[in-house]
Amino acid sequence: MSSLAKILIIDDNSKLMEDALPMYGYEVTAAHDGLIGLKILDENPDYDLVLLDVVMPNLDGWETLKAIRANNKISKIPIIMLTSVTEANKQISGLKFGADDYITKPFVLPNLLARIEALLRRSTWNKDIKQVNPLPFVKGESISPLTSREREILSLVAKGKSNSQIAEALFVREVTIKTHLNSIYRKLNVDNRVQAVLLAQQTEII
Repeated sequence: MSSLAKILIIDDNSKLMEDALPMYGYEVTAAHDGLIGLKILDENPDYDLVLLDVVMPNLDGWETLKAIRANNKISKIPIIMLTSVTEANKQISGLKFGADDYITKPFVLPNLLARIEALLRRSTWNKDIKQVNPLPFVKGESISPLTSREREILSLVAKGKSNSQIAEALFVREVTIKTHLNSIYRKLNVDNRVQAVLLAQQTEII
């Protein structure tokens, strides 16, 4: 089955997006800094959209954005900036540099998905875009309430923390975290940590 669109993520902390976006039918490639991202685009300009983080090593998002817009081969590609900067003047500067949209971190995935779909729909760069299923992995079964400890663990998972990092932060053994996660998966009727985070964010559990 063909993908909805090809997305290049240029972000040094992109694991959640790399894991989640393919569940919604997107073909995803990730680059962990601007230099690598520019090299990927130069070798294969056939991407439908770029998700571009602002703060990265080697070449930041602003300079990467300028380089993309200065390259005739890829200058028209839609770009959504991912930024933790909330000052209005910084966001306006990004739009002046050529960003099509921006989203402030931390974001919930449904918000990002809506912005991706809207930008692709109105962009002549891309083909016809289908609707995205909000949560394609949901089984339609009822979910059970999480304990406060389970919500705390899931919040740390949503921030990209590994089991060992969560165990260290909560002063427990790693096997305890695994036990809690298995309970979370069972209560939410999901199969893995990415699905658990997406469902929890969508339903405002965390």
